[in-house]
Amino acid sequence: MRFPNALEIALARRYLRGSRRGRGMALNTAIATGGVAVGVMALIVVLGIMNGLRDDLTDRILIANPHLRVLTFGPSLRFEPWRGALDTVLAEPGVVAASPEVITQSVARNRAGYVSAVNIIGLPSDTGLASVTTIPQAITQGDLQFRTTSDSVDGGIILGYRLAERMSLYQGDLVELVSSASARVNPALGTVVPKFWRFEVVGRFDTGMFQYDDAFAIMSLERAQAFDGLGEAITGIQIQVTDPWLAPAIGKRLEGKLGYPYRTLDWQAQNATLFSALQLEKLGMGLIICFIMVVAAFNIVGTLIMMVADKTREIGILRAMGMSAGAIRRVFLVQGGIIGLIGTTIGLGLGLVVAYLIDASGVIRIDPAIYFIDHLPVHIEWLDVLAVVLTSLTVALLATVHPSRVASALEPVDAIRHE
Repeated sequence: MRFPNALEIALARRYLRGSRRGRGMALNTAIATGGVAVGVMALIVVLGIMNGLRDDLTDRILIANPHLRVLTFGPSLRFEPWRGALDTVLAEPGVVAASPEVITQSVARNRAGYVSAVNIIGLPSDTGLASVTTIPQAITQGDLQFRTTSDSVDGGIILGYRLAERMSLYQGDLVELVSSASARVNPALGTVVPKFWRFEVVGRFDTGMFQYDDAFAIMSLERAQAFDGLGEAITGIQIQVTDPWLAPAIGKRLEGKLGYPYRTLDWQAQNATLFSALQLEKLGMGLIICFIMVVAAFNIVGTLIMMVADKTREIGILRAMGMSAGAIRRVFLVQGGIIGLIGTTIGLGLGLVVAYLIDASGVIRIDPAIYFIDHLPVHIEWLDVLAVVLTSLTVALLATVHPSRVASALEPVDAIRHE
């Protein structure tokens, strides 16, 4: 089929505008165009929201989590010796930085006796750790020097701000932590007596992710090793790589070089269930919103069918004057294309504006205890926008196939006699 000429385009535009007698046709055209616009706008906003949730969760997860961890097998998960493995990791292409860490759990108790479970991360006592994770940028009070105001405490500790507020702990307050590794059997009582460690709160951090801010605390690597009874051992090596999405491949190479009993765990595998759920939701929401575009396509079909019935005599006259059936078909194809193009353009503009307003204002608040973040982010990916635009235009053109065939199949004499 050849490209429509100027006459065919002019006829298509005239039919879409309608006439004084057929104002209903112009209204139907506006409704069909609006249906396409609403579908495009909804699809852009929904896909942007799903992208925003994925990207925002990724950023917040990587605040406290490294791209890659080197761990060991075994019941104790003790990583010893580890300095040789650290040198091997640092020499691997694609690795930007690496550092030892200790991860353990405990129960914290404030001065009033209120207790809460807490996840403890032991990190080296210097701000150079910023090259491995971005947790130093999330610290709102204090720093990773863990300096205390008294020598009578066992060390300094930095709490997530939600955990600190829930336990009414402020900078300079003391908090007690139970160490199971330091527990001893009391010979007089015959029971296990845990040891309480006294730490001074030297800071807070705010990652913006409820799961971290409400349950995590940071102490120096040396204090964490002593607290967990590890001696010189650690629980793992945290690694930053050039591209977070390359972490699985780099992890496989490191496993091959380090050998047994070392293993790697990348941030994607650690959160695979969460990201799979987000991807499935994005696909499901996209399919649901596509039905709006299908409804818009039926509007286009109905509009063009009504236009064929309204313009039957004119079509017969044009055919009698020598216009071919293919030219008539192209007139109606152009009409569907114009409806699709105008509707897609309007929907694209509205979708981008609405997405920007939602993201910039943070007006839609959500429960961070459930969704890990406190507002609805919207991130537009231009490949998604391109796919939406192409899909919308394709659906609009496909909707013209049947009406254009009906119009081109009219016989000139029968069409002219039509009442």
